[in-house]
Amino acid sequence: MWRPDPSRHANDQHLAWSMLDPGSTVSAASNEITEGTAAFEQDQPSSRTFILGTDRFGRDYLSRVVAGSGLSLAVGLVAVLLSLLIGIPLGAFAGYLGGTFDAVVSWLLQVVWSIPTLLLVLALTLAFGKGFEQVFLAIGLSMWVEVARVVRGQVIALRNVEWVEAGRVLGLSTPRIVLLHILPNLTGPIAVIASANFAAAILIEAGLSFMGVGAQIPMPSWGNLIRDHYGAILTGHAHLALIPGACIVSLVLAFNALSNAFARHASQR
Repeated sequence: MWRPDPSRHANDQHLAWSMLDPGSTVSAASNEITEGTAAFEQDQPSSRTFILGTDRFGRDYLSRVVAGSGLSLAVGLVAVLLSLLIGIPLGAFAGYLGGTFDAVVSWLLQVVWSIPTLLLVLALTLAFGKGFEQVFLAIGLSMWVEVARVVRGQVIALRNVEWVEAGRVLGLSTPRIVLLHILPNLTGPIAVIASANFAAAILIEAGLSFMGVGAQIPMPSWGNLIRDHYGAILTGHAHLALIPGACIVSLVLAFNALSNAFARHASQR
C-alpha cells in the first residue's frame, strides 16, 4: 500500500535508471522504460524521486526493502504459530500425563534438539523444495522443540498443585484440566518463547535467502537483497547491502526487547 512501486514484488524494472544514488530524481519523459507495469503506464509521473536509490535493474530500492519486510514478518508469524500449535499440546500433555507418553515425547525432543537448527531447516527445505511456503514449514517445524520443552517443564511444576488436585477430585477430564486451567497460567512463559522464536525465525529466513534456498527471484527478501549486493560494500553503493542488514538487526532487536519485557512481566506476577 505504501510502496512507491506498487507492482508485484516491487519488480518494476527501468534499466535506464540503474544504480542511482539515494535521493536521485529522474524525469520519466526523458528515459525509455524497458519494462513497465499497468500501475505506472496509466498514470506515469513527470518525475520520480528514489529515496534509497535503485538497484542494478533500475528498481526502486525503498520498495524492495519494504516488500522484504512483509516476507520477514510473515515468516516469523507463521513459523511461531506453527511451533505453538505443535509444541504446546505435546509439551502440556507430556508434562501432565508423565509415564510412557512423557518418555516418548522427551526422547523425540532430545533427538530433534541434538540437530543444529540451520542444518535441520536446510534438510527440510531440500526435502520440501525451494519456495516461499516451504520456508514457512521448515522454520516452523524446527522451532516447536523449544516450545514443547518450556511448556512441559512448566506443566510438571503445576500438575500437583492444590487447584489441579481439586479438579481431579471434581472429576474434570484431563483435556479440560490441561487446556482450560493449566495452560492459561503459562501465558507469560509462552509469550516469552514465542517472541524469542519470532526473532530467530527472521534470522533463519534471512540466512536461507542469503544462501539461495529461501525466497526465490523475483520475490524480495532482506536476505537475498544482501546476497545480491554484498559485493557493493566496498564501492560507492554500500547502502544496498547495509540497509537490509540494518533492517534485520533492528527487527531482531525489537522482538528480543519484547521477549525481555514479557519475561519481566511474567516474573512480577
